Amino acid sequence: MNRYWNDNRDLVGDPLGDPAVTEIAARYGKTPAQVVLRWHLEHGLSAIPKSVRPHRIAENFDVFDFALAADEVAAIDAIDTGVRGGPDPDVVGPGYFG
Repeated sequence: MNRYWNDNRDLVGDPLGDPAVTEIAARYGKTPAQVVLRWHLEHGLSAIPKSVRPHRIAENFDVFDFALAADEVAAIDAIDTGVRGGPDPDVVGPGYFG
């Protein structure tokens, strides 16, 4: 799941606006971003949230007081569009970014 877009942002869609995510967020009284961060944790993935705003940084840490149910995780898993948001890991290597 990513929030990187090429020239066709509308085609990919924003996972934070997906109904599955927004409904789960409302259920737990969390933001969609917190739900997506929690989804990463449920999968044992490393999430690297980024913000310079103190209230957003605090929100990013406030994801340990709830857990997603299996059906909620599955609903978010189903959002996958198959579109990569970054470089292909098979071609990234020394010198790739200059």
